[in-house]
Amino acid sequence: MKTLIKFFIITVMISFPLSLNSQVKIDLKKQVITIDKNAKANVKKDVAKDQNQNNNQNKGTQEKQNTSVKKDPKTAEDNKSNTGTQGDVQEQQSLQSYSTYDFVPGDKVILFDDFSQDAVGDFPALWTANAAGEINTLNIAQGKWLNLNSTDGNYFLLKSIEFPKNFIIEFDIIPKKTGGRIAAGLILYGEDKPKEMDNNPHPGNSGIIISIEKERWNTMGYKTSENSQITGSSSVNPVEAEKVNHVIIWAQNRRFRIYHKQAKVLDMPTNVFDGTKFNRLCFRLSRGASCGSYISNIRITSAAPDMRSKLLTEGKLISYGIYFDVNKDVVKPESYGTLKGIADVLNENPDLKVKIVGHTDSDGADAANLDLSKRRGSAVKAELIKDFGIDASRLESDGMGETQPVAPNDTPANKALNRRVELIKI
Repeated sequence: MKTLIKFFIITVMISFPLSLNSQVKIDLKKQVITIDKNAKANVKKDVAKDQNQNNNQNKGTQEKQNTSVKKDPKTAEDNKSNTGTQGDVQEQQSLQSYSTYDFVPGDKVILFDDFSQDAVGDFPALWTANAAGEINTLNIAQGKWLNLNSTDGNYFLLKSIEFPKNFIIEFDIIPKKTGGRIAAGLILYGEDKPKEMDNNPHPGNSGIIISIEKERWNTMGYKTSENSQITGSSSVNPVEAEKVNHVIIWAQNRRFRIYHKQAKVLDMPTNVFDGTKFNRLCFRLSRGASCGSYISNIRITSAAPDMRSKLLTEGKLISYGIYFDVNKDVVKPESYGTLKGIADVLNENPDLKVKIVGHTDSDGADAANLDLSKRRGSAVKAELIKDFGIDASRLESDGMGETQPVAPNDTPANKALNRRVELIKI
């Protein structure tokens, strides 16, 4: 029966080839491919169409995501979280469940790509590959996702990135249910003369390969000139098929850590990289071993800020490490490390008072953004009082919506910069 269905789908697609106006939506639960002939070919047309359709509900709303996930009834459209993470709806865990979670996100966004500017069915503009891939929407998660749909190939970010000594990479991955054991490999490497694609299994001068598997995590650091390697392995909190998994990789001096769910899943030394400067990355699927995955919300930041110095000396801390779900004001438990750092500064300086101000990008209606930013500022204040014992008289909260951007709202990366929480000394 499955063979007949596949034959029928292939026959239909050959008889009626997808035009530039076609859109493909993947239903992971039923394993059905739906072709929507009315979808627009490019993001600008998508935005215009969606804004016209929703004008009576929410003037100026952001690009509509073609997904079956239920929207929040409070607004006609969702405003993205400050990190860009758009997972499926899951039970909210408490901050305290992350009390041993020592990760603190960085304070400078180097790269962000959620594929929002790419047309569904196309290959993303900022990437290249020696294998097949395309942008899809999914029935279990919002946003757009890069479908790594080859069983053997590399998917390269076109842009070379001058990684700082301490940096953080975050991304969402949905492994496919069928196929091999490996969801994807991520390779970070350095090249003297960066090129568009290096299909060597160990590209560049040196690098590290993170194998994201359904049963475990495996890593291998390498230096091609010295044939030296360092490996690590862990079975803590492996990724789950057909679920949104948020993976965090933190490189700090000679230390390399991976986080997933509520735990640090791997911690290893990185002395093999002495003298190497990372400047490239790619996702890799290994022949015969990979099941393939969907990737989105790729975010690279510098290492964590010096909260004490910024609050006490500069008088303002801009934080990208306080997480919210899409269009929500509930602080996510991954924010624990950032909030603890802020609370530590307040406890060590009992005379210090701060105002907590939420900010959004320009997607969505002005009034909705302003309200959301105020609710988020208030939520951060409430968490500092409830979970960290900070006296309420030392905290104020507010929200500016989209009125104080720190970057133009013209690219996913710049919008990510504008979605932030600021703490201002008063």
